[in-house]
Amino acid sequence: MQIQQLAYFVAVARERHFTRAAELTGVSQPSLSKQIRVLENSLGTPLFVRNRGAIELTSAGEALLPHAQRILIDLEGAQQAVHEVSDLQRGRVRLGATPSMCDGLLPEVLTAFHARHPGIELEVQEAGSGVLTRELSQGRLDVALLIVPLRTDDPDLETTVLLTEDLVLASPRSATLPDSVEVAALADLDLVMFREGYDLREVTLAACRQAGFAPRLAVEGGEMSAVLRFVEAGLGVAVVPRMALATRPHLKATRLTGPALQRTIALAHRREDALPLAARAFRRELLDHLA
Repeated sequence: MQIQQLAYFVAVARERHFTRAAELTGVSQPSLSKQIRVLENSLGTPLFVRNRGAIELTSAGEALLPHAQRILIDLEGAQQAVHEVSDLQRGRVRLGATPSMCDGLLPEVLTAFHARHPGIELEVQEAGSGVLTRELSQGRLDVALLIVPLRTDDPDLETTVLLTEDLVLASPRSATLPDSVEVAALADLDLVMFREGYDLREVTLAACRQAGFAPRLAVEGGEMSAVLRFVEAGLGVAVVPRMALATRPHLKATRLTGPALQRTIALAHRREDALPLAARAFRRELLDHLA
């Protein structure tokens, strides 16, 4: 069993298509198919069911996949550790964050880190917590700022709780809302709602259900920036983190009560001894910034 064969196997398992997997890994399709057959022969069992127009994993393939992914993740970590110099003049941090943190917490931290380590590349992926957790587990991110608890059973992921913040009701400055409202009062308001997969969507809908009503949605399906623009335009109000309004002078925050809504932000990553040096340095920068 060779590392390259495992890489081809993981690519086919991810793409469910031999030609696309070959393009992804930079080899010809016949070469990739041959190496997959060699791997299957060495293991003594098929790894894929090859139906016309569909590629599926066999039970043996399902069993091999998480081990193969972990081997490739550890190999990449080892290569990065070798290539990075001790004074962090080179390297890369693959960072994930939810949209509100990209707009609120993250810019200052990235600015400070880049000033301290200008030779380290910063690659940022903006997505919901569920997507970021999956990207961490599959080794495509080093660290992520997301909402806990994590929805995963991956034992290699570790989290450090950073802060707990209130969720507030965002409305235009011209709106005649009091300083605080109960969640039940949302039944009489038009809501601008996030797309499927956003933690804020699930929290808002769950709070409305608990209060005994289904919310009236004026617009739904937006990202954070779009939702805030729709609120500014007067289409409705939205439940958002307080930090998301820090750069929105045309919006005001109304405190939610009965119950108060909160979220807990954490830094997640694979176990620390598997983190590349650059990612460890970013983790330290973030914790120092918050401290």
